Amino acid sequence: MLAMLFATVAFSIDAMLPSLSAIAADLSPQAVNRAQLVVTIFMLGMGVGTLVAGPLSDSFGRKRVVVIGMGIYCLAALIAAQAQSLELLLAARLVQGLGAAGPRVVTLAMVRDLYVGRRMAQVMSFVMTVFILVPVIAPTLGAWIAGFWGWRAVFLSFVVFGVVAGSWLMLRQPETLPPETRRPLHLGPVLAALREVFSSRMVVICIGALSLGFGQMFIFLSTSPQIFTDIFDKGHSFHYWFALVALAAGTSGLVNASLVMRLGMRLLASTAFATQAVLSALALLAFALAPLSPQAEFALFFAYMAGAFFMIGLTFGNLNALALEPMGHIAGMASAVVGAVSTILAVLLAAPAALLYNGTVFPLITSVMLCSGLAFVLLRRLRPGGPDAPDRPD
Repeated sequence: MLAMLFATVAFSIDAMLPSLSAIAADLSPQAVNRAQLVVTIFMLGMGVGTLVAGPLSDSFGRKRVVVIGMGIYCLAALIAAQAQSLELLLAARLVQGLGAAGPRVVTLAMVRDLYVGRRMAQVMSFVMTVFILVPVIAPTLGAWIAGFWGWRAVFLSFVVFGVVAGSWLMLRQPETLPPETRRPLHLGPVLAALREVFSSRMVVICIGALSLGFGQMFIFLSTSPQIFTDIFDKGHSFHYWFALVALAAGTSGLVNASLVMRLGMRLLASTAFATQAVLSALALLAFALAPLSPQAEFALFFAYMAGAFFMIGLTFGNLNALALEPMGHIAGMASAVVGAVSTILAVLLAAPAALLYNGTVFPLITSVMLCSGLAFVLLRRLRPGGPDAPDRPD
């Protein structure tokens, strides 16, 4: 249930991708590139909403904020499905993003309310497994829906998704934040909570590592379609190869869930980043020095990409758990800050790195190596004996 709530944002973005050209043809035939705003304006709404939903959930309870957010999300999707102009569609998508911020950020706070320490990381591993798998399934599902009923039906699928997820939460999940532990929604307490988040060494380091981890994933997502098309001539089958990569990422979440109780969050995340940095360096050497056939080059790159996503899957759940561990009393605010700041920083890292693409794999692999190496260095600065110490398996 929590995984489905957390995946709302991924489904809302990736299911739209196959329909952008049809939306452009119907609503903006004179400026087809404007249809891309359907994706970015949703992210804008989600980013703004994240900073609001977290503090609201600390004051009014988790379930209420998620359900209200889902209601806004579904209502905006209905308006988008009926939009006769691109401007109205974009306005509806902005509001839909605001609503989606509720399940996106409050889900993490709910996990922190219910679990601590390594058990929290284990649960987050399952949640992140679904989060990573959804971007692969969603485009195919969106293309199938649009192929049968048109692009407007994709927005109706969002309504079905939101109703199912919200109803599941209402029927099966008790409130995780008791009234006596809620914080008043006044500017003073909100600012105090914000200061507490940024004064925590653990949280700041984890935000930095998460930004670098998300950054390298965004670089892959931005440049791998071009690499598959331009270098390996496999653009027509890219979504199939990417599905296999996603399976590697999903498998890593299950592996992490089985190992984290014994090995701990910090060790698994730092080991994954170190391994990824070493594998990236070896891949650079292989592509630069070894005379490889086109088939061998593709096999090497695919294996490298699958390995990278496997390592990424070992980091996100652990880092989110580490960041929220000392912030249980303000989990809503903390999850909002961690999610918003790490996403924004990751985009700022990935955008210029993706622009370095020059028709070879070297800019991508180099960027991933630097992100992984820096994240490993950051995690090494966490003090031993903290919430993830061996004597605190929780």
